[in-house]
Amino acid sequence: MILKLEENRVWRMYTGGKLLDELHGRAGEDGCCPEDWLASVVEAINPPRENPPEHEGLSRAILACGETAYLRDLIDTPFNVLTKFLDSAVRLHIQVHPDKETARRLFHSEYGKTEAWYILGGREIAGEAPYILMGFKEEVTPAILKDLFDRQDTEGMAALLHKIYVRPGEVYFVRGGLPHAIGPGVLLLEVQEPTDYTVSLETLDAHGNEVPAQLIHQGLGFEKMFECFHYVRQSYEELLASVRMEPKALSPGLEELISYDDTPCFCLRRLSISGVWEQASGELPYTLAVTKGEGTVSGIAVKQGGCLFVSANQEAYVIEGEMEILQCLPPRGENQ
Repeated sequence: MILKLEENRVWRMYTGGKLLDELHGRAGEDGCCPEDWLASVVEAINPPRENPPEHEGLSRAILACGETAYLRDLIDTPFNVLTKFLDSAVRLHIQVHPDKETARRLFHSEYGKTEAWYILGGREIAGEAPYILMGFKEEVTPAILKDLFDRQDTEGMAALLHKIYVRPGEVYFVRGGLPHAIGPGVLLLEVQEPTDYTVSLETLDAHGNEVPAQLIHQGLGFEKMFECFHYVRQSYEELLASVRMEPKALSPGLEELISYDDTPCFCLRRLSISGVWEQASGELPYTLAVTKGEGTVSGIAVKQGGCLFVSANQEAYVIEGEMEILQCLPPRGENQ
């Protein structure tokens, strides 16, 4: 089963999304829906607001009859990975996500939120090129970090992290526990474990409004949330060596960007299609995200910005066109 999915924009507490509209070939502007969740069976964790959509974050598949249905209601196997397109017009909060061990201990969840970013492009904001903040560059303790948090010294917190200017085609691996923030002007595809656990160090949103405490500490409280961080000092060179991933050629037209040797959480591959590509059958379900060009996948018309879900044990099929496609696979070895 191969399903074409509707665009699935999700409300967040930061602004962006203009480049997501452009990815889909239309003019747009920044707003409060800067993320597009692809093949998602995960609901978003957002603050209460007026008239939010039902089951926000869940993807809808387009059926042969023209109607739509939630993807999670159409599949009978686990799909434990979440993929997003994301476009930030502002710097996101300095934040951290739990690794698996911390998620089990603090959230009673088998999934943390280790993730990876594939840089698609970006834009200058206020004269500065797209960048990310990541990793402690000096010795930091929970007490130091909590003091900066209590005083809401956001400049001081940002100064603890390395700034990395990013370019299209680069891949960054963000392990659970690593402090980070996506800077303004970054357009990326994110693949991650299937949760929305985010511990934030900033108490005001992009508009200066107070962020609900629950969304800052995710129910852990303002003391325990600091247990989600890994307090590891790295030089700039050490950080890049651990987070910037180099593609590995698997065959002509197919590269592995994140492998199961890098993490058991997911796998990310890049297909460069020019003409006809015969895709072999596979045991795992996965997401196909079209990042450039247009064509067909098993006869289904797709173009840049589009997304497909391929079910487990899908038979071999054909991809035709001139496209770059990212294949996002869930954990290997689970009962799919």
